[in-house]
Amino acid sequence: MTNYFEFYGLAPSPTLDEAALKKTFYANSKRFHPDFHTLGGDAAREEALEKSTLNNQAYKVLSDPERRLKHLLDLKGVMGEEGSNKMPQQFLMEIMDVNEALMELEFEDDPAARTKIDNMIAELEDGFEREVSDLLTDYDDASVTESELNRLKDYYLKKRYLLRLKNRNPEV
Repeated sequence: MTNYFEFYGLAPSPTLDEAALKKTFYANSKRFHPDFHTLGGDAAREEALEKSTLNNQAYKVLSDPERRLKHLLDLKGVMGEEGSNKMPQQFLMEIMDVNEALMELEFEDDPAARTKIDNMIAELEDGFEREVSDLLTDYDDASVTESELNRLKDYYLKKRYLLRLKNRNPEV
């Protein structure tokens, strides 16, 4: 797996300086653009094309907070194969009420019930954001523990789950 943090010369972290990331992306775009390597022969053009593609892929991942976190967790070997990661049981219990309320909305749209669901989802989101706020702000790749990585993994999985709920309830 390609380490996009390494490609950009950045310390692995769930949060990054977005302006610095964009600046590096643009510098790399200019540096690796195939048009600037037309006189270097086939090998130089091919390498520039590969680096340009890598630059675009790296930026696409690192500029998106969720993709960046997944990339970090993948690099650390914390994420299992797609579909094999288990949601924390406590979270599933908390989400049961939301799922039931969403099912009721499918039969009869009720603005008050929709607002209640929106609030339930927001409370859940706020709660698990607080659970990892220390890791998001003070992440240190050199000293991160397995327990901390598992907290980040749970956070990532919860966010994805709630995103699916929001997509099911489009007005959230």
